[in-house]
Amino acid sequence: MTDETKNAAPKRKVYSESEIVAKLQEDLPHWRYENGWIRRKYKTHGWKSTLMVINTIGHLAEAAWHHPDIKASYAWVEVILMSHDAKGITDRDFELASKIESVVQWQPGKEAGSLEGTPQSDQRFAYVKYDD
Repeated sequence: MTDETKNAAPKRKVYSESEIVAKLQEDLPHWRYENGWIRRKYKTHGWKSTLMVINTIGHLAEAAWHHPDIKASYAWVEVILMSHDAKGITDRDFELASKIESVVQWQPGKEAGSLEGTPQSDQRFAYVKYDD
């Protein structure tokens, strides 16, 4: 085995457009496929929340060593994923999208436990505009 072979990225399965659309519908219904990328826009209550969502996504992406493109404005963040090394959508994209989805959409107030979640009725503390 040469040094080049040892350091080469593993060959990843690239999903077809129909497979991607089906997988998104089944597992990530708020995500969409567009122009070779899977995407999701999260709405927030303002700039502070937008920055927290960006930092959360950044942490998850760095820990996963798989980095999305991110677009943002005052009250929204868009995550855009594609595996550049494979030139398409792979399991890495679906898995990171799923992790981002579970963390950003986490609503502790809807779970049994002592964590209440941010008060949505008070705009001073409102955070993400959750999908119900």
